[in-house]
Amino acid sequence: MLVIEEKLKELESTQKEFWNIDHCCANFLNMLIKTAGYKNILEVGTSNGYSGIWLGLAAKETGGKVITIEFHKSRYDIATENFRLCNLENIIEARQGLAIDEIIDLKKEDYKCDNELFLDFAFVDANKAQYIKYFELIDPKLRKGGMIAFDNMISHKEKVQDTLTKLRNHPSYQIEMLNFEAGLLLALKIK
Repeated sequence: MLVIEEKLKELESTQKEFWNIDHCCANFLNMLIKTAGYKNILEVGTSNGYSGIWLGLAAKETGGKVITIEFHKSRYDIATENFRLCNLENIIEARQGLAIDEIIDLKKEDYKCDNELFLDFAFVDANKAQYIKYFELIDPKLRKGGMIAFDNMISHKEKVQDTLTKLRNHPSYQIEMLNFEAGLLLALKIK
């Protein structure tokens, strides 16, 4: 565990360079996943793997799996090495490519799940202009009681306004904005 703690501290020092979430937000998401018992987890936007490590540690406790998507090859390489150093490569599957394509290709078999609604939790922290599209692709794969968390909902308010408006008025979601550094929107699928 000491290796993981040291790696997380090291990655926290690169928060601005790699646009990572803050420590409190990462810890909150970790606790949320464990409390809800979420197993089938998707992360859109891996960066250097900081948030993925937190998600992976939670999935390790719930018996779950994280699939994380990163467009930039250099960041993907850094993240996969960080997952390996934290001994999470059996829990976190990193995929390099366009998030939209990777989400479309995501299947229940990727999580060894029989249900068509196979996702329990998704964390979205990638191209802000594509948030609405990510939501539209994740929603049909997310089970009732599942949740999507969107980062940067305050810091990039103009770019994500359409997503916020859609979720505010969506009959299948209950939402709440949390005032972490960049703003985190939680959307719980209620039907």
